[in-house]
Amino acid sequence: MAAVAVRSGPTQPPNSTVYVKNLEERIKIDDLKEALTEIFSEYGTVIDLVAKKNLKAKGQAFVVFEDVEAAERAIQEVQGFELFDKPMLLDFAKTQSDATVQSEGTEEEFELHKRRRLAEKERKQAHQAAEEQKKLKRPAAGAAPDAASSRPVKASRGAGLKSSNPGAGAVVPEEYLPPNKILFVQNLPEDYDVDGLTAIFGRFEGFREVRLVPGRKGIAFVEYEAEAGAISAKESTSGMGLGAESKPIKVVYQRQ
Repeated sequence: MAAVAVRSGPTQPPNSTVYVKNLEERIKIDDLKEALTEIFSEYGTVIDLVAKKNLKAKGQAFVVFEDVEAAERAIQEVQGFELFDKPMLLDFAKTQSDATVQSEGTEEEFELHKRRRLAEKERKQAHQAAEEQKKLKRPAAGAAPDAASSRPVKASRGAGLKSSNPGAGAVVPEEYLPPNKILFVQNLPEDYDVDGLTAIFGRFEGFREVRLVPGRKGIAFVEYEAEAGAISAKESTSGMGLGAESKPIKVVYQRQ
């Protein structure tokens, strides 16, 4: 490895997880993890190393040490060193890793940490989806809207969509709605009633009630006292097979 100049030091508060970026994306994940483990093990005990191959996570990794001091030494000494001909850029991770919370905290603290992480992930997805919708609806710079595009387009009955007029608010796909305490459950077997759904959703923290929609089969709303319960329920039940045919149910957050 060869060191290169690095403009600035860490920007995040010290913790036991090191965030590594600017990694060579063409290297196989297993080879990358092996190389990173060999390098960072010189500075302390590595209890976890996360590197993924999906598009958004390429070129990045998280190295979880047993203690903060090891992470500080690694950042100080490895910062700017080349791996596969690219200088590594290091910082402390913004949040604690799952491995750290699990090893240092209680089971309840670990579950709370996972729920918060999932909620933050879903909020980011909702924000990104909204931004993408805005880009699609935004007219090109300098282009004058024609008469047809400036007229609001009526949505089909029951679709629940807003006007496609570029000036109207963006409609976030329901899969990316931000967390809230009410779930919207779809694709339910027709023979499932309040008692049957309560048996499924009532086991999660803060459960309040199941509400069926009069005259509408296959859908229901499930309410919790707080987001945490709804997040856990959605994570555990989405895609669950119900009924004789084990048809998977769809669970999303209620649109606000």
